[in-house]
Amino acid sequence: MTTATTAGTAAPEYGDKVIAVETAGSEPIPDAERHGSPLQLLWTWASPNIEFATVYIGVISVLFFGLSFWEATAALLLGTALGSLTQGVLSLDGPRFGVPQMAIGRFAFGYRGNLLPSGVNALVAGVGWFAVNSVSAAFALNTLTDLRPLPSLLIVVAAEIVIGFIGHNFVHAFEKYAFPALAVIFLLAGVWTFKEAGDLSAGAGGGIGGFLLAFSTAWGYAAGWNPGASDYSRYLPRTASRLQTVVYPAVGLFVSIAVVSVIGAASATIVAPDGATPTAAFTGHLPGWLSNLVLLAIILGAVSANALNVYSSAMSITSLGLKLPAWLGRSAIVVLCGLAGTGAAWASLADAGHAYEAFLLVIAYWVGPWLGVVLVERWARSRTPVDELAGRLTDRGFSNWPGVTALLIGIAVSVPLFSNQEKYVGWVPERWPSFGDITCLVGFVVSAGLYAVLRKAKAPQSSAA
Repeated sequence: MTTATTAGTAAPEYGDKVIAVETAGSEPIPDAERHGSPLQLLWTWASPNIEFATVYIGVISVLFFGLSFWEATAALLLGTALGSLTQGVLSLDGPRFGVPQMAIGRFAFGYRGNLLPSGVNALVAGVGWFAVNSVSAAFALNTLTDLRPLPSLLIVVAAEIVIGFIGHNFVHAFEKYAFPALAVIFLLAGVWTFKEAGDLSAGAGGGIGGFLLAFSTAWGYAAGWNPGASDYSRYLPRTASRLQTVVYPAVGLFVSIAVVSVIGAASATIVAPDGATPTAAFTGHLPGWLSNLVLLAIILGAVSANALNVYSSAMSITSLGLKLPAWLGRSAIVVLCGLAGTGAAWASLADAGHAYEAFLLVIAYWVGPWLGVVLVERWARSRTPVDELAGRLTDRGFSNWPGVTALLIGIAVSVPLFSNQEKYVGWVPERWPSFGDITCLVGFVVSAGLYAVLRKAKAPQSSAA
């Protein structure tokens, strides 16, 4: 038996090889293995969001939340900007500590307390997001080829799992070469969509409630990547530019989500044929040649996104610190996560639209409190030398109950009171619908504030394992 934190130590020969299976788990990447530059984070975070799932957050802002195009655009830009900013900030910890984002969470939650957020993120990324993106790609392949949805799904997930299986360097390379193709095709589709768009000022009376719902979905979508931020920056040299390490992932994330989601909002003003699948509705107004290119881009974009999702899900599992069989390394975990996500995707083929709306809000429900705790902890230790902190990453006796307490209380306060789901409406929006859904904001503020107070009152304790 071996632990996931030490299993699969990075082999010295991995380096910057692209076609080589990565063996590193959640242990720190040694200096000899560090390579690359912050620029690669630009396309690594842009390509996964030039896809149909991003289009759909714009679509639901108009169709489901009742906003006009201009109102939806304002909410989408604001939510995306906040989630992208924190993505850049968290990416800094990659070159600093050389470990995945969820392993860094041990500072905030303790070694054993980190089991909760790491486990949740493994499910959200490897099952939830993997299913969402695979479904959109399967519909696109179905529309393009008339191949039935299930075989289409299986083809897509096979490609996604293979990329994640090979690992870090291949993921970066795939995103780099996917980026120009995705950008050109979606920009062409955007130009055509705006030309065919209906009344951009018309809305269904979504009001401030609809605005807050759209903001929460956009924020949840962008911030949903935050738990994997340092997964893709941890191989960077310690000397990598701090400014560039913040700016490139933030810009890549913001520009891609902002542009593509706004195109989606515009497409929602165009009347789609009855019974059309979501992807067919988005491409129905395009000329045949462009429609086919967009369908191919939707497939490519979904594969780009899920390569990251299944990879980060495996990183989260290795960050659990559990004792696992020696054969169950990172690559094997990628396959298992991919199979679980495939099952979830299969189950959601019938009602993808409403399932996606609910999923986006639920992401924000847990990411908000988690991010509040993590950012406060990061600020508190920002000036502490790395040598003084590194031991906590592997110290099984290190505990930090204020982090876990603040996370759970933030969720317990925000979700019952402020949730605004189709199947459950919290106490506040039930009485004042104009509040929409501000669960993520409340959870963030409550957890951040509570953690700041508790951390100051009781310093984290470390003991022998």
